[in-house]
Amino acid sequence: MLETVYQTELSEAGCDEAGRGCYAGPVFAAAVILPKDFHHPKLNDSKQVKEADRDELRRIIEKEAIAFAVANCSVEEIDEINILKASFKAMHKAIDALKLQPDFLLIDGNRFTKYKTIPHQCIVKGDGKYANIAAASILAKTHRDEYMKKLHNDFPMYNWQKNKGYGTAEHRAAIDIHGLCIHHRKSFNIASKQLALF
Repeated sequence: MLETVYQTELSEAGCDEAGRGCYAGPVFAAAVILPKDFHHPKLNDSKQVKEADRDELRRIIEKEAIAFAVANCSVEEIDEINILKASFKAMHKAIDALKLQPDFLLIDGNRFTKYKTIPHQCIVKGDGKYANIAAASILAKTHRDEYMKKLHNDFPMYNWQKNKGYGTAEHRAAIDIHGLCIHHRKSFNIASKQLALF
């Protein structure tokens, strides 16, 4: 069972991102402040939760959270400042958008760029340990998947409705055939080696 929060003295938001390792599409982040008694048996790291359960959890979290926000950084921002900085920037944007500003931030991972004067704690694999980070991970993942499914309609050759922009064998093969499009991260050096010969 996940711990709801890391500490109880200050109001706390859990933060996580989705899509950091993808070849295409923005990186998304979410910030969530949960009620202190929040619990759901299916809540876990979004990568450990089935898609239908993630969608169900998203509805529950968005209904029951004290505050939540989701934000993203575009492919252009990722290519300009690098994916790590873009991940932190997306988290900052999500925190900015919260209707209630927290007094403490719990961050998934081992690094973070300080947000204003709010203290934070980084937790490696925190999305499998703390409910507020797990909730943020669910929101970031479901909002990003929804976004990539919409992009799929204009670029069906990459099958983003299935791979969500991750570098699957199918996605890499499509890049070999069709090249990169405007939604691919050019800084990731994923251009087809074959195309580079011409």
